[in-house]
Amino acid sequence: MVRKFFKRLFIGLNIFICAFYLIACLAPFVSTASWPIFGFLSLSLPYLIILLIFSAFFWLIIKPLYSLLPVLVLLVGYKQLSVLFAVHPATKFVAAKPASRIRIVSWNVGNMYGLSNNADKKKHTRIEIAEAILKLQPDIVCLQEFNNSTTRGEEANNIGLFTAVYPYYYFSKDVNKENGFYQYGSIIFSKLPITDSGRIQYPGRPESLIFTDLHVGNDTLRIYTSHLQSFKFSKEDYSDINKIKEDKQPLAASKNIFQKMKQAFEERGKQALLVRSELDSCRIASIMCGDFNDVPGSYTYFHIRGNRQDAFLQKDFGIGSTFNSLAPALRIDYIMPDNNFTVHQFDMVDEDLSDHVMLVSDVSLKK
Repeated sequence: MVRKFFKRLFIGLNIFICAFYLIACLAPFVSTASWPIFGFLSLSLPYLIILLIFSAFFWLIIKPLYSLLPVLVLLVGYKQLSVLFAVHPATKFVAAKPASRIRIVSWNVGNMYGLSNNADKKKHTRIEIAEAILKLQPDIVCLQEFNNSTTRGEEANNIGLFTAVYPYYYFSKDVNKENGFYQYGSIIFSKLPITDSGRIQYPGRPESLIFTDLHVGNDTLRIYTSHLQSFKFSKEDYSDINKIKEDKQPLAASKNIFQKMKQAFEERGKQALLVRSELDSCRIASIMCGDFNDVPGSYTYFHIRGNRQDAFLQKDFGIGSTFNSLAPALRIDYIMPDNNFTVHQFDMVDEDLSDHVMLVSDVSLKK
C-alpha cells in the first residue's frame, strides 16, 4: 500500500514537472510586455531542467519505461537547452591577436564605483576598471552604467581615463544633471574612426539603445550597446530576499519583490521590441552587446538575438555567469555578432570590481 502511494506520488510529480517545463518553454515566444508571468517562468528553466534530468535517471533505475517522459520533454525544449549550455571545450584566451581581428569588450561597470562601501576605495576603483580594460587592448569598448562629470575635475572625468587610447567615443548621457555635474548611461569607445552614431531612447525611461558606425578598412560595421530595464533592487530588497530564503516574513517580503520584477519584465518586453526593430533596419554588419538583465531562456534574449550568434555559446563551455549579486549562475550580459562575423575566442573576466563580469571576444568580418 505504501509502495503504491509513493509510486503514484512520484509519477504525479514527474508529470507536474514535465507540464510546468513545457509551459515555461513558451517564454521565448510570449512577450513579457503583455504576459510578465513568462518572465518568471524563464527564470525557472535551469532548475526545471535539473529536476527533469534527475527524474530521467531516477526512473531509469526504478522503471526504465517511465524515464521516456522526462527525456522526450527535454527534447521538446531543446531550444531552451541549446542556449543555457555552451558545449565547446574551454580554451585559454590568447592575448595576442592578428591585425585582421577585432577585439570587443562589453562590461556593466556599476557606475565605476566598485563593490566597496569605502569612499577612498571607490575613488580608486574607476582607475582599476580602466586598467583592467586597457590591459586587454580591445579595439572597441562598450560600457553600461558608466558615469562621468565635466565639472568636478580629473577625479570624476572617467571619459578621460580612456581617450588617450580611444580617441573616438559616443556617450548616451541618459542622465545629465546640472549641465555635466553628473552624467550617466552607456558609452562606446573605439580605436576605429566613428562615421555615424545615434541614440534611441526607450519609451518612458531614461535608458537608451545606442550605436556607432565604425570604419574598418574598406568596410563599415555597426556596434550597438544598451542597458535594459533592471529589477532596481535596493539594499532593503536584497534584505527581503534573504528573509524569504530564511523563511522570515516571506509573504510581506515577496509582495514587494514580485511587483518590482513584474514591472521590469513588462518594460524589458517593450524594450526588446524596439531593439529588434532597430536591428532589423540595419543594413550593415553589426554586433549587439550589453546588459539585457534577462536570462537566455527569456523572451528578451530570444527576441533580441534572432538569428545572431551568441559569442559565449560559440566559444565557451558550461552555463556561464555574468552577474554575481542575486544567484550563482545568472547569464544576463551578452556579445551577439550577426552572421557576417566569425567568432574566434571569448572569455568572461571577473576582476571583482563590479557586480558584473567583463566580456571579451575576438571577431572578424567574413570575406
